[in-house]
Amino acid sequence: MQWVGRAELVAAVANAGALGFITALTQPTPDDLVKEIERCREMTDKPFGVNLTFLPALTPPDYPGYIDAIVKGGIKVVETAGNNPQKWLPTLKDAGIKVIHKCTSVRHSLKAESIGCDAVSVDGFECGGHPGEDDIPNFILLPRAAEELKIPFVASGGMADGRSLVAALSLGADGMNMGTRFMATKEAPIHDNVKQALVAAS
Repeated sequence: MQWVGRAELVAAVANAGALGFITALTQPTPDDLVKEIERCREMTDKPFGVNLTFLPALTPPDYPGYIDAIVKGGIKVVETAGNNPQKWLPTLKDAGIKVIHKCTSVRHSLKAESIGCDAVSVDGFECGGHPGEDDIPNFILLPRAAEELKIPFVASGGMADGRSLVAALSLGADGMNMGTRFMATKEAPIHDNVKQALVAAS
């Protein structure tokens, strides 16, 4: 939800009873992330988390600064994505933060479990915008994850309503992620034409 996971949307998700995530790298600096966490707290008294994606880059973002901002902000759940988060886990764990790592395969999920992640998001081929997919859809991937994992996991990809939740639970997941569905909300900071196209789609 890069550029979309801002305080307004995250607070609305939290107020509706789900766990919303601010996208850390949407904020230009760690100080901006601190301010965004504070803004979100002004809009909700419910829990919310922060997503921090670790990507290879010639000039990487200030990851230590973003981690510090998350800790200072009192965040209790972080969703990591991209590269292996192992080097950041001690700092997060010492702050009492639960870590959910996004994984596109069972083998990556097992690796996340082995390094101490508290849960994983298992992203089937239906999940948009994630590199490293093995082209395995959720109907196959989720039951395999359920057979292998000891830690909880949520299903990602094509999840949009109560039917999706029942399906995810029946395939062994402990919950589900929704992303695209929230792009059509009034709180999402995207162009109205995009929202209308989503709503009008069959």
